[in-house]
Amino acid sequence: MKPQRPRLRPLAALFLFALAATFVQADDRAAQIAQATAALHDQLVATRRDLHEHPELSNDEVRTARVVAERLHELGFDEVRTNVAKHGVVGLLKGAKPGPVVAWRADMDALPITEANDVPYKSKTPGVMHACGHDAHTTVGLGVAEVLSKMRGEIHGSVKFLFQPAEEGATGRDQAGALLMIKEGALENPKPLAIFGFHTSPELEAGVIGYRAGPAQASADGFNITIRGKMSHAASPHKGIDTIVVAAECVTALQTIKSRRIDTFEPVILTIGTIHGGTKQNIIPDEVKLSGTVRTFSEDARTQIEQLMRETLAGVTSAYGAKYELDYERGTMVVVNDPRLVAATLPSLRRAAGETNVVEVPKRMGAEDFSFYGRVVPGFFMRLGAGNKARGITSEGHTPTFDVDEACLEVGVKTAATALLDFLDQHAAAK
Repeated sequence: MKPQRPRLRPLAALFLFALAATFVQADDRAAQIAQATAALHDQLVATRRDLHEHPELSNDEVRTARVVAERLHELGFDEVRTNVAKHGVVGLLKGAKPGPVVAWRADMDALPITEANDVPYKSKTPGVMHACGHDAHTTVGLGVAEVLSKMRGEIHGSVKFLFQPAEEGATGRDQAGALLMIKEGALENPKPLAIFGFHTSPELEAGVIGYRAGPAQASADGFNITIRGKMSHAASPHKGIDTIVVAAECVTALQTIKSRRIDTFEPVILTIGTIHGGTKQNIIPDEVKLSGTVRTFSEDARTQIEQLMRETLAGVTSAYGAKYELDYERGTMVVVNDPRLVAATLPSLRRAAGETNVVEVPKRMGAEDFSFYGRVVPGFFMRLGAGNKARGITSEGHTPTFDVDEACLEVGVKTAATALLDFLDQHAAAK
């Protein structure tokens, strides 16, 4: 007698049927999103180029904010708040079905760099350029807003869009960017369960999405050092205290903090970015100023480095009879991608971008103030591949030749829209 195949129990069969139906529905929706995004291709390119031609520095994003707010109003957003954190825009899109809230963040500001690219959409603002891809981030955010505004009937809950100013930071110690957005209620009324965002990455080819669970981007602290000595003629250095020599010793000694005082397995970068001192070649100045940054992935390391800097500066300056002042400013925190959120989102990314186009990426020493949102709600900050080696689009951010392959815009929109809708579905079902 042939062995009988085991029969599924009714409940198990029902569960598997529902699960299969869910996958079919998800695949159908991914195709729907891809089709809607493809229809926006020309519009996405035009928007990105318009923003690229008209870059605005941190806390001066007046035109960009107006473009964003007007578009959200045109799309019928339920709420559009302007002038958040100076020029930020917060939009709320309510779905037709009850459910939680999820947020998407896009930054808008440019950099004080003169563009060197010879392209039709070259910056028209002297000395200002979108050299970090924020024009693409804003464009993707608007594209996601448009796609989802046409799919309200499938949205379980609401999607909150944060178009943020001043990610690159403000002058002085003024609060800016994400911190000020949070302070002014961008994550409240309603509060999202999670927040997502992208950053363009020219080291990844357009079409690729990069991810990393846990610590993903380093913290960034800033410091200013003043070395004080005694002025004298260059012909009689023994009558003064040479702050140039002391500063040079300090630069060298500070580098030994990483190489000799910190665990070699702890990623740390201490960089001196500026040195200013002296007025004439035959005068030994009485003061030299230095500034720089410290980057790490550990709060303990941040505290340790500041203390070691003070000890090092005290030792070097005292040996020469000089004095020092150290102004150490805690800046952007470590970007920590919530591991459970990452794991839950990966299937959405793979379905939207393609199984082989979603890759794990290494930690980055570059900082991002998206980190502050992740201290309020779980966050997932991804990398949006924007490079194209064949076309020579490989320059890193914050350089005058930075650019993006505009194919990344469509990939970004469909991937983000899929991830946001899937997140709302998962959490609406959990309730």
